[in-house]
Amino acid sequence: MNAQVRERLEGIERRFEELGAELSLPETAADPAKLRGLGKQHAELEPVVRAFRAYRGAAAQAEEGLALAKGEADPDMAEYFRTEADQAAARAAELERELEILLLPKDPNDDRNVIIEIRAGTGGDEAALFAGELLEMYRRFAERHRWKTEVLSSNPSDLGGVKEVVLAARGDRAFSRMKHEAGVHRVQRVPVTESGGRIHTSTATVAVLPEAEETEVDIKRDELQIDVFRSSGPGGQSVNTTDSAVRVTHRPTGIVVSVQEERSQMQNRDKAMRYLRARLLQLAQREAAAKEAAARSAQVGTGERSEKIRTYNFPQNRVTDHRIGLTVHNLPDVLAGNLDPFVDALMANERAEQLGRQNGEG
Repeated sequence: MNAQVRERLEGIERRFEELGAELSLPETAADPAKLRGLGKQHAELEPVVRAFRAYRGAAAQAEEGLALAKGEADPDMAEYFRTEADQAAARAAELERELEILLLPKDPNDDRNVIIEIRAGTGGDEAALFAGELLEMYRRFAERHRWKTEVLSSNPSDLGGVKEVVLAARGDRAFSRMKHEAGVHRVQRVPVTESGGRIHTSTATVAVLPEAEETEVDIKRDELQIDVFRSSGPGGQSVNTTDSAVRVTHRPTGIVVSVQEERSQMQNRDKAMRYLRARLLQLAQREAAAKEAAARSAQVGTGERSEKIRTYNFPQNRVTDHRIGLTVHNLPDVLAGNLDPFVDALMANERAEQLGRQNGEG
């Protein structure tokens, strides 16, 4: 381990100890907000400090073993000490690689809750049915991780699918495990509307937004246009006798969100504001990163068949993620929410790319 990395890790360790001392103070315990903030910082540093201390111990053990081997007259004992030293050195090398990953810059959104937009793309009714299946897949994935989900907005199709739907998921590191789902998802199968048994290709687009805290995004009341109307279902039929649905337009950006999931106008308005805050946070983060305002549409693509991040092929019982070349032959299991093999592989790929860039810059 080079001196610069070691110095950085020692600084992290000192900060970890300072936070621990501050957390034990009575005045900290008396301030819930401060306690939460310091506790979060302390928890974030703990894996790094734990790995660094284990690395330091293994490196010291390896050094001690070599010294003992050199000073040992008995060949058998000398060999024993060398073996112990080799094992400790291997463990130290493994921990050094782990620390490399732990020290990579974190996506500031990783710990946030998430809002997922799913829209039917190319393929008409079949695309809407597939969008509905993606919604259920993400709900089941959330259940596996004990996240809470709720639909913020939906526009159902006549055959039981969805033209578009917005799902919120709240739970541990939800955004970090969902962010790679953004893009075009492609399905290949015989549609229920196909009488000739031909396989069709349809698409749905997914966008993933970090959810914003209420205090993070400054929304002025005079910047909003709020309209109320009656909720409608497939085909436009009214499903409510009161004006409970809410449409919120943010005039400065032109962002419009509509919510009609609840019977209460107040509940629909609260959901609309949550959705709007997430959209505005995403926009602000992209502008801060000097990206084009059209980046959001680039994230999900156009929904054309040629664009895809993942294919769900029903005749072959196959799901393929084209970004990392991972294929599994258990499509029902994936649709039942078992996305972890893809999520884990995509997160590992992201870390490998970060390490590659970091080493290239170094």
